[in-house]
Amino acid sequence: MTTLMTSTPRRGFVRAEGTRLVDDGGPVQLRGIGLGNWLLAEGYMWQFGDDMSSPRQIERRVAELIGPERAATFWRRFRDSFITEADFAQISAAGFDHVRLPINARGVIDDDGELLEEGFAYIDRAVAWSERHGLRILLDLHGAPGGQTGTNIDDSPRGAPELFTSPRYRALTVRLWQELARRYRDRESVLGYDLLNEPLPNEWQYRYHDELIDTYRELTAAIREIDDRHLLMYEGSHWATNPAPVSVRYDENQAVQFHRYWCPPDQTSIADFLALRRDLGAPIYMGEGGENTPQWVYAATRLYERHDIGWNFWPWKKLNTLTSPLSARLPSGWGRSPIPSSARTRTRAPPSSRSSSRASR
Repeated sequence: MTTLMTSTPRRGFVRAEGTRLVDDGGPVQLRGIGLGNWLLAEGYMWQFGDDMSSPRQIERRVAELIGPERAATFWRRFRDSFITEADFAQISAAGFDHVRLPINARGVIDDDGELLEEGFAYIDRAVAWSERHGLRILLDLHGAPGGQTGTNIDDSPRGAPELFTSPRYRALTVRLWQELARRYRDRESVLGYDLLNEPLPNEWQYRYHDELIDTYRELTAAIREIDDRHLLMYEGSHWATNPAPVSVRYDENQAVQFHRYWCPPDQTSIADFLALRRDLGAPIYMGEGGENTPQWVYAATRLYERHDIGWNFWPWKKLNTLTSPLSARLPSGWGRSPIPSSARTRTRAPPSSRSSSRASR
């Protein structure tokens, strides 16, 4: 792989200072990559159709095909091999300075609030690999208890953002973030805590706007009881494109994260967030974008850097792709698996699996 740029060594915790991110060495310009599909499976990355788009759907089908015991073995082998230390070494060698780690709550905490050490072991592994290879790591709650989006990407059990309607799920989310803060509060390699990925898309953004704000405030207070040093990141609603819920300040050490996909890579596409940065006096960060041509990615990342905005490319690796740095080969006989033909012939569902609204992001 061609080297992208020279990465800057870590120097202490990253923190907000006015509208910039800094560490003990001065301003920090983030250039990172997302580890999608590792701890939270997304069907489009496996070239599955809408009937196998969420982790629950994929896991159910695998168990139906090979039985629950062999399915458990399959998932352990997948997580042990899909992302390894070699990926972190290659990411660092390519010049990236951080990774964003999507976490599925169901892998680390059960419905009764019991912590699952096997799941935390993967996070521990990723943090250690980041430290070993000079990277920072952003912990991203991609799938909150009950679901924060009500779509396939958050693994919501009933297709609704029940995090905002169920006190039980909200309490589990608070417990999970407090546990993450307890475990990683002393790790300078941890860039920060990305509290909720892409909450409340589509019509949900209006129905539960106030509940999202209340949840952010509760999570902030809960984390700060344990960890007062790490940066907190807040995403707006509607696939992290609507700045309304993040136009208020939640913490002194915070950043606002937005996502961008199929939109013109020019200043009009980030104007709302440039205005938010000015008015709120807080840093902004483009935490997820890609799935496009090399020309688009180049133009977009140059745009962000001209405006002192850190960025993170999505994702590092997929199956049979030309739009990620790495591509996993199609296994022999992949197309002969007992999956409906409509699912086998699809590539990326653009992207009903992550909502057709992404086309305008």
